Amino acid sequence: MRTMFFLDDKKGKSNPTNVSNEENPTHDKKSDMISRRKVLASIGIGGAVLAGSVLGPRFASADNEKYKDDDGDRGDRVQQVNNVAELKSLPPGQLKDGQHVFVGGYNQSGDGGGKLVRFVAGSTKADNGGTVHKLTKGGNGRESNDAAKGGKPPKGEGCFEVVHNGVGDFRWFGIFGASQNADDALDALINDPAIHRVEAHSDLNFVKRHVYHRSDIEVDFHGHTVTTEGIELNTLDNPFGAVMFFQGVATGVTQTVTLTEDISEYSDIFEVADSSIFEVDSWWHAQVKNNAAGGAQRELDYLVKVTEIFDATHVRLNYKLGWLLAKGRPITYKKINPAFRCNVRNMSFIGIPVPPNGTSLRPFPTWDQIGSNPVAYEFAVECDASGIKASKVFWPVVMRRYNTHYVTERCQLMNPEERDWGGTGYLTQQINVLYGHIRDCNTSNARHLNDFTCAGYCMVENCHGDGDEYGPFVTHGQYEHDLTYINNSGLLSFANSGTTWGDSAKRVTVKKHIASRIVASKRLTDLTLEDCHAVVTYTKPGVKMANSGSFWVNMDGLQMRGCTAQEMVTISKGSSRAKRKNMIDSCSFGMLKGYEIARPIRTGTTQVGYTPSNGELTIINSEFYNIEEVTLGSINKLTLINTWFKGLPQVGGTVKVGTREIIMQGGGLVDCCFLFTGAWDKVGDVNNARNNPDQWMTIDGGAICSGTNAEKAFLKSVDPTNVITWNFGNCTSVAADASTAHFQILGGLNKLRANGSQFTGGKYEAVDSAFGNGSYFFMVSCLEEGVNRAALPAESDTVKHSTGNFLLV
Repeated sequence: MRTMFFLDDKKGKSNPTNVSNEENPTHDKKSDMISRRKVLASIGIGGAVLAGSVLGPRFASADNEKYKDDDGDRGDRVQQVNNVAELKSLPPGQLKDGQHVFVGGYNQSGDGGGKLVRFVAGSTKADNGGTVHKLTKGGNGRESNDAAKGGKPPKGEGCFEVVHNGVGDFRWFGIFGASQNADDALDALINDPAIHRVEAHSDLNFVKRHVYHRSDIEVDFHGHTVTTEGIELNTLDNPFGAVMFFQGVATGVTQTVTLTEDISEYSDIFEVADSSIFEVDSWWHAQVKNNAAGGAQRELDYLVKVTEIFDATHVRLNYKLGWLLAKGRPITYKKINPAFRCNVRNMSFIGIPVPPNGTSLRPFPTWDQIGSNPVAYEFAVECDASGIKASKVFWPVVMRRYNTHYVTERCQLMNPEERDWGGTGYLTQQINVLYGHIRDCNTSNARHLNDFTCAGYCMVENCHGDGDEYGPFVTHGQYEHDLTYINNSGLLSFANSGTTWGDSAKRVTVKKHIASRIVASKRLTDLTLEDCHAVVTYTKPGVKMANSGSFWVNMDGLQMRGCTAQEMVTISKGSSRAKRKNMIDSCSFGMLKGYEIARPIRTGTTQVGYTPSNGELTIINSEFYNIEEVTLGSINKLTLINTWFKGLPQVGGTVKVGTREIIMQGGGLVDCCFLFTGAWDKVGDVNNARNNPDQWMTIDGGAICSGTNAEKAFLKSVDPTNVITWNFGNCTSVAADASTAHFQILGGLNKLRANGSQFTGGKYEAVDSAFGNGSYFFMVSCLEEGVNRAALPAESDTVKHSTGNFLLV
């Protein structure tokens, strides 16, 4: 193993030195020299940064001849200087091409800015203050004097270049804190293709917004603080104007095809106009022309890779289509050279103040150009952001567009400068992204933790937002699909940004989530909510967040399991795309007075999220509690299996039923009334044709009604236009007092069959006029205990109830 030699005085301390090649007369010549090969062997081939404190400050130089070292090898000697100033003052006439010099520090030996440099005699590179150093003009004056005398000028200016193993350090540039702006150093390091990693070992300040078009670079701030005091103005409305913006480059190669046939959902085979310009492993921005209903309604708008070429007009992409694309739709392909593997890590970022606004207008022209954010990516592949903790930002902390295969992890945003202005106060906004993984992140009092706009096959896990009234987890509804959320907390809002984007998303799964609200009431297909809980939340002590503790969901392939809402669930239907059934299983929902379990028709209302549900829903092993007055305003067929509706204790409750058919198997009503209002679509509207008012109610399977309520009936019909078929099977009805009716039928056209049912206490009430022509009343094999039968209709050919029942007084 080779060793390094340095000159010490008799007391064992390093002697100060002058920059010269004069030999120390008290030491052996060989012991005064440092072998270049030994230095490289000691620090690792390629030149890892060596702290200046490791080596003594004494300068040692080799003479111009080569000699054998103590291992018997011949090689150049390495000079040593204390700092960069000494390096730049070396006599150029005594330097030869390839000469290595170890610099002990930037300002002084041991200050952390130490490095190994190599003299490149013919180089004309500019001095950048860190990786390239020029000699002070004229060196010691000899060359300039020789030139003045007509002597031969040196060959090229020459410079010192850092010898490294691909890891760059801001200290090479004399940057030891935020008092010196680090922009030039950042540019010099990232723009050097030989550098693959940049490290910070102190706090830093940046005043420029940098754009980079390169790959394979990692910037690690090691937890140090990054500030932007005095940063230049951003361009208008530009969330990509970050301190670091890594951007792929469009090549200019473009092709557009008009589809000659449908491309089916889940397909990864795409039509092109001419496959000869496509190559396997090439990357393309594929964008379908928007739908006429909205300027941003595009089901396909991603950065994708060609993985196979089939024939002249078909290629395979690394993406399974989330939505059907119909024949006649144009797709434009633009070839991209992406930025690959540009990673930013471990930064504590503090933005700069922006004057408060609170309106939808700029208070002055440059207002949204003041703020700062750390990092942005566009047309990027496998570019990760981790360990970024930010405060006082304006635009998103991590901004992404046309990204794929990336990770954002262990990032944090606290108290951003702005939340009300669109696009501000986000931890991460991701537009047109695929295969993203966001994990272990958190926000406090932010607008959004995670925003997806046109995203596919992404996962968000173990992320948490407090002060979450703005919605930590959102999608815009630009045809997002196949998104998964696991073990997160904070308000959820899906596909909720308006018709411009499409109001649409598909196959979104949320598991084990705590939220103030879960809003998924637009055109969201195949939503799965499992072990999700909507809880009442307060914006400040004593001030309740509006609508907290609630679910708003779209009944289009809806599946909910093990979910709870403290104050409301509201079901609407804005789309009909699903192939799977709608089901709610093992859930519990509190219900505030005046709210809607299912939306009714609102005359003239076409707003998505407020339209009725015209499909079928099954609810299993669930309950609705604290009911006072709520509405089941729609649903064609509602199957209730072991599901309970419970009125507010000591008050009771009423459910106004517009559902066309209810089948209750098990479960039942506790202190609650079902008040039938006629089928939800009996009047119709712009979305639903006028229909007949017929309703059906079946109660069987051991269902139980008990207690009492303000309507003084468990099942009730008053409207003279109602047409209802009532079926009582294996069920038990127990009235809490004599004035509570098991059923109260006061009008309309009715058909009632009760067979094998049990009724205790209370009364029956069914007026004669409700069982006229075309109706019937048939009650048989029922067990009645202490029931007042006085208000039953008079018996006739179509009304039978006096025989075949077992009556106990």
